[in-house]
Amino acid sequence: MRVTQGMLTGNMLRNLSASYARLGKYQDQLATGKKINRPSDDPVIAMKGMIYRTNLTEVEQYKRNFSEAYSWIENSDAALDKATQALQRIRELVVQASSDTYEASQRESIAQEIQQLTDHLVSIANTKVGDKYIFNGTDTLIQPVDLNVVPPKLPSTGEVKIELSKGIYISVNVDPTKVFNYDNTATTANGNGLFSDLKFLNNDLNDATKSGKDINQYLGYIDKHINSLLSARAELGARLNRVELMEERIDQQEVIANRILSDNEDADIERVITDLKTQESVHRAALGVGARIIQPTLLDFLR
Repeated sequence: MRVTQGMLTGNMLRNLSASYARLGKYQDQLATGKKINRPSDDPVIAMKGMIYRTNLTEVEQYKRNFSEAYSWIENSDAALDKATQALQRIRELVVQASSDTYEASQRESIAQEIQQLTDHLVSIANTKVGDKYIFNGTDTLIQPVDLNVVPPKLPSTGEVKIELSKGIYISVNVDPTKVFNYDNTATTANGNGLFSDLKFLNNDLNDATKSGKDINQYLGYIDKHINSLLSARAELGARLNRVELMEERIDQQEVIANRILSDNEDADIERVITDLKTQESVHRAALGVGARIIQPTLLDFLR
């Protein structure tokens, strides 16, 4: 086979072009810090990168969901704590008023304070976080307690669930009917409705014919409501513990997802620099050889 000057020149130019391409590839890797800059560079790495990035995006969304969950749970717990304190104060007042030594005017004064505490409990039941009522189930835009409505309506019992891990939904609200209920069917205090019991308590305190024994019966009802609040707080605390454990797990998943994504996409800078220096030496050698292959002719001087 006869090798001509044109063949040598063509091969040299093709090899130089390939050498420039490799130099460009290493330069891109150093500039971007990535192994590939377009899917065609390595389709397998590109496909895996899409999967890993999707997983990382999901984990980051779950982390944002934890902020929402903490907002619901911590605000609910703080509200229940204040409600418990108010009921404890009402219990103290009931103990005082149950004494037959108290006169009608003194019981009326106690009734006024209990009315203020009842209004305070109503405001707690209507607690809003942002523009959402946290004690009305899934009907977060509707006020749960309004004692001016006759008969007062019952709060919603729907569960507000937030996805904190793939396929795992945690309820972040409190069932208001267990803590801020109004018994529409009650004709006397029965311990089933908080606000209905407080209504009848106020009526009896303002009734001069009622004795200390009549007032004393409300202690059992108040204790029942306090226990309901404490039970709701205990359940809420258990859920908060679980949320904290899940958050630790999600934090670990985020670290792992970032590491896997980095291993898949990020370039090994030290290795790229070494490969670049090696390719640069090869390229310079190719240029030197090419200068010897392409010999100048008379035409080169005539141009």
